[in-house]
Amino acid sequence: MKQWIKSGAPWVWLTAGAVSISLIMVIGLLLMIAVRGLGHFWPADVVSFQYERSPGEVVRIIGEIHDEEVVDAQRVREAGSPHIPEHLTEVTRYLVKVGNREITGLDFRWLVSPLVKERNEPQDLIAVERYEWGNFYGFLHSVKENGTLVADGEQAYDELQKRVERALTLRDNIHNIEKNEIGSINGQLERLRLKEKTLDYNNDNDPAKRAEIASDRQLYEKEYEILQTQLVDLYAAINRDSFMAEVMDGRIVEIKLAKVARVFQPNAMSVMAKMGHYGDKLWEFFTQDPREANTEGGIFPAIFGTVMMVIIMAMLVTPFGVIAAIYLREYATQGPITRVIRIAVNNLAGVPSIVYGVFGLGFFVYFLGGSIDQLFYPETLPNPTFGTPGLLWASVTLALLTVPVVIVATEEGLSRIPSAVREGSLALGATKAETLWRTIIPMASPAIMTGLILAVARAAGEVAPLMLVGVVKLAPSLPVDMVAPFVHLDRKFMHLGFHIYDVGFQSPNVEAARPLVYATALLLVIVIIALNLSAIAIRNRLREKYKSLEH
Repeated sequence: MKQWIKSGAPWVWLTAGAVSISLIMVIGLLLMIAVRGLGHFWPADVVSFQYERSPGEVVRIIGEIHDEEVVDAQRVREAGSPHIPEHLTEVTRYLVKVGNREITGLDFRWLVSPLVKERNEPQDLIAVERYEWGNFYGFLHSVKENGTLVADGEQAYDELQKRVERALTLRDNIHNIEKNEIGSINGQLERLRLKEKTLDYNNDNDPAKRAEIASDRQLYEKEYEILQTQLVDLYAAINRDSFMAEVMDGRIVEIKLAKVARVFQPNAMSVMAKMGHYGDKLWEFFTQDPREANTEGGIFPAIFGTVMMVIIMAMLVTPFGVIAAIYLREYATQGPITRVIRIAVNNLAGVPSIVYGVFGLGFFVYFLGGSIDQLFYPETLPNPTFGTPGLLWASVTLALLTVPVVIVATEEGLSRIPSAVREGSLALGATKAETLWRTIIPMASPAIMTGLILAVARAAGEVAPLMLVGVVKLAPSLPVDMVAPFVHLDRKFMHLGFHIYDVGFQSPNVEAARPLVYATALLLVIVIIALNLSAIAIRNRLREKYKSLEH
């Protein structure tokens, strides 16, 4: 036994066991997130319950079973259901998503199994996803056009689907006009306003310039009036149709199709139909904007903002980190001052990220951004352009946060290059700069990529500093669009990490939003893995390319 311990084998096995346990835990966590998140998009059956709310009073409750648990019966009695049979010590209760928030006031209700008198899944129950007030559940009664009955009975559902498709097409047209065409015109009018304000600021009273501005403004205003007329017609068309449905308490309510995103009958859907629905929901999640306080719809702006911020951060941190590492390793005198600088760099890597956020807000946003506004955008003041949190300052702050990682990794790579390589290059007549540029840096490029991978992995998951320097709950416009200058680094943006925090902790309906938290967390992990794999692939290619130079 002593010989076995002295051989070091136990420590090898302990290390292997620790690594295996860590891998199992990580894989288990990812599987749990995937199951809870991706399962949200599967169309669950809608159940109709006959429920004994109080002794002798039975009501109908309709909804999706969202969760279930076994609890102590006495606790349930004390919580408001004293008529549960006394012989029961434990009961199963169901968390039912009843929807119809504008009618019931609540999205979810707890039902206790002993009080459920009847449970069935009617084929004609409809589920309606809406842009306001969450989901709606009920029985379709009829379809109307401008208040006139169009279809009822068995023909109502097919007619409703046709009109929902029409309403969605109209909504897309409205969205295109409002966000793209009118948005572009508003941008051009703002540009003209700033141009005119610049003339006032410079006391330039050239009549030709002002006449040109007035002429351009008149053209844009005419285009705006035409688009406004089109919008009025589209809104009238989309508000034309509605449907009548019976809710769980027996009332008949009317719902405008302008507020409807999707209508389906989950209990009547086949497996293939549910799979098609699942694919549509996933596509919507990846490509659409969020709605209902971020608890419904998609997260495309958050995906776009996260990826763009990481790319800009990488473009900023790599040159500065590499240059600093080259100076410290190749040019700086190796003495006490250099050692102090290295200690400072290593300490910077341990500073809490929120401190970088406070520094970024004070220095980059208020001082540097405010100075840029004073010098280059005086006509926009007091409204700030760069003197406010935005994508640029968020990227710069994260670059500052991750630059120690790049410096340390690059220095390690430079230190592993044999001195003979440098001496051989210099002996052949190359200058020190040529040796660095043509030989040393290419050989150290795998280490540089390693530093970049670590920087990306940390930056993509940071949230605390971003809350101060640019990220918001909902960004109406992407940082890239078709309006000149096309890339708007001064705009605020959405981020997957902050989206998880906002939906999970700031949502007005936490239970409804919880599955989206899991789905967004899974997507954030996938985005980070994709960015890292891309950098790893580049690093491996560079390593293979320059492997022969190391021997």
